[in-house]
This record gives sequence, C-alpha cells and structure tokens, in this order.
Amino acid sequence: MAERTPIPDMARLYDQALGAYLGLAVGDALGATVEFMTPREIQARHGVHRDITGGGWLKLKPGQVTDDTTMSLALGEALLEGHAKHRPWDTRLMADAFVRWWRSKPVDCGNTCRRGIVRYLSLGTLAGPASDGDGGNGALMRNLPVALATLGAPDLLAPVTLAQARITHHHPLSDAACLAFGAWLHAIWAQPDPAQAQTALGVSARAWAQAWPQFRFEPYPGRASGYVVDTVQTVLHHVSVAPDLESAVVGAVNQGDDADTTGALVGMLMGAVHGASAIPARWVQRLDPDIRLAITEQTSALLALREAMATAHRTEEAFCLSGAAR
Repeated sequence: MAERTPIPDMARLYDQALGAYLGLAVGDALGATVEFMTPREIQARHGVHRDITGGGWLKLKPGQVTDDTTMSLALGEALLEGHAKHRPWDTRLMADAFVRWWRSKPVDCGNTCRRGIVRYLSLGTLAGPASDGDGGNGALMRNLPVALATLGAPDLLAPVTLAQARITHHHPLSDAACLAFGAWLHAIWAQPDPAQAQTALGVSARAWAQAWPQFRFEPYPGRASGYVVDTVQTVLHHVSVAPDLESAVVGAVNQGDDADTTGALVGMLMGAVHGASAIPARWVQRLDPDIRLAITEQTSALLALREAMATAHRTEEAFCLSGAAR
C-alpha cells in the first residue's frame, strides 16, 4: 500500500506547483535565446541577458519554448490519459505521447530523445540497454509532471520517474538526477515556508552531492552543457547562491551552452519554492499564450488527480509500469 502524505493547503500548493511549471517554461524561453553561446559571446551581444526576446539558433518567436516544456506537457498528457483510460502509470502511453510529440515536428529534439523514440517505434521496447551515450539531461528536463502526479503516493515517484526516463535515457547519472530532483520537489511542496524550503533544498543538495560526488557543485566547475552532470551542477550552483528566482534564472542562462534546460530547471525549482507570484510578470506575459494556458490547465488537472491516482495504483491490475497492452 502506498505511503500517504498529508494534503497541503491547496491555495499554497497550487501556487507552488504552478510556479514550478511556469518557472520551467519561462526559464526555457529565456535561455533558448542564448543556447550554445559562451558567456563571453552573451556578454558581447546582450550584456546581461534578462528578457525573453526569442531568436537564438532556433530563431524562436518571443515567448516560444523548446522541447524542455513541450515534452513535459506531452508526459503530463500521458499521465492524465492513463487515469482516464484506467491505465494509470502505463509506460506505453508515455512512449506513445512522446511519439505524437515527435511527429508534431517540434522546434527542437535532442539526439538521445530522438534515438529512444525511434527505437520504440522500431522495436516496441520501452527502454533501451544501459548506455554511456544516454547521460544527457533529456529525461530530467521533462519529469515535473511525474512529481506532480505522485504527490499523493510518494512511493510511486521513483518507479514512474525511471519508467518515463528510460524510454529515451538509460544511464545511472541520469537516473540519479531525475530521482533527486523529483524528491526535492516533493520536499519543497511539503514545506509551507519558502525561506525554510530553499534552505532545506541547499542542505539536501549538498548532502546528495556528497553521496554522488560526480555532481559536486562547490566550487562550481563552470560547465553548462547538456551532459546531465554539467546541467545539474549549474542548476544547483545558481539555486544555492541566488537570493531570488529572477537572479537565479538569469545567472544560469548567462552561462550559455544548454541554457534553455539549465534555465528551465532553475526556474522549476525556484518556482516550486517561491510560487508563481515570484516569477517576473514580464516573463509570464511574454510566454506563448497557448503554452501558458496548457500549463495552467495541466497543473490543475494533475493536482486534482493525484489522490485518485494514488488510490488507483493499489491494485496490481491498475499498476502497469510494464506497459503491457490491456
């Protein structure tokens, strides 16, 4: 039987959950402009890049997001579909959602995500073999909906996280990062005081980095690539040293390199801590309206379903992480 957690004050929880999702999207949209640039190049072209302007190598419209946000929305849709079809946590629905996302011709798709989706289409397998080539950040960037959906049943956070991750990424460091970020989100949402939540996050992150020394971020190594270690170090550094959400996200994206993902993950964690009201209004207003609406609706739906999903998984028939056809 799943461990149950007390239901937090709903108004606070909704603000923090929406803050995490909108924080992910605005960090994505802000960082995409300077993705693959060096800090020196960013300084020469933008000074300090702090406004959502579009452009970048993808030639985005202002407020347009990349795969960080759209894959998250696809995963969230699969979790909601699983509940509606009485197939909660079905990994095959998640994989099918990624296929639909890929076939929609998204503005960007990482090589490892593409390879995993193509493998699923070709072989029908829901995970590839463990591979050194799967150490990117693509599974980590999209796992927020799982953290939301498993709030009422935290013992499911790990298996559902790993199921969605290994559709495209099967690597111990990717697994470790996905599990840690999910656990931090749950801990943040259980803490009513933002200052205490941010302090606790820093303490937990430092302890985790001692257990996983590959991820040690003090002193900060200064790399912000798509390798999951570089991504996590950048995210934890800026979350640890910045006093507020805006400065944390701005600091991360101005490191350049995989700036959309580092910005998205910093925005997610800081949004979870401080809530949607802490996100600069100019960023939220600039965000693509359709994306903003989709995030708002999906956040509400996942929060509404978390208790029903926690109940549904109690029977062996409902718990179908194997993805077996029904």
